[in-house]
Amino acid sequence: MTDAWDNGPGVLRLPSGRLIRGRGLRRPLPAGQLPTYGLYLLGKEPPAVPWRARWLRWRDFSLPADRLDAVDALREAWRLAETERVEVACGGGRGRTGTALACLAVLDGAPATEAVAFVREHYDRRAVETPGQRRYVARFAPD
Repeated sequence: MTDAWDNGPGVLRLPSGRLIRGRGLRRPLPAGQLPTYGLYLLGKEPPAVPWRARWLRWRDFSLPADRLDAVDALREAWRLAETERVEVACGGGRGRTGTALACLAVLDGAPATEAVAFVREHYDRRAVETPGQRRYVARFAPD
């Protein structure tokens, strides 16, 4: 088992206690612990990192290009977060990252209708930037 995230910048505690770090890739990598797994939400392939990573094609201010791939990627990140340091990131760390974190909260048991508010309270008050992203979370059904 990997040590969990320290309670540092961008670390979100899901209702179950799982910790996931959200961040913006345009900002420097935070000091301290490195992820053991990263889920990167970008319109183009992200740069290589020295930890395991998955790319989910997702353009800025939009929704995932492939809904089934998104559900699979989010389930994988949620599952790994039980024992690993998982990072979810997009360019700015708010819209796509906040949307993914809200979906992870749903996977973790939060009601879909409350997940955006949860992420805004515990991660970033401006997370989940567009009406389409808010609707995506409200309708997120991983089954």
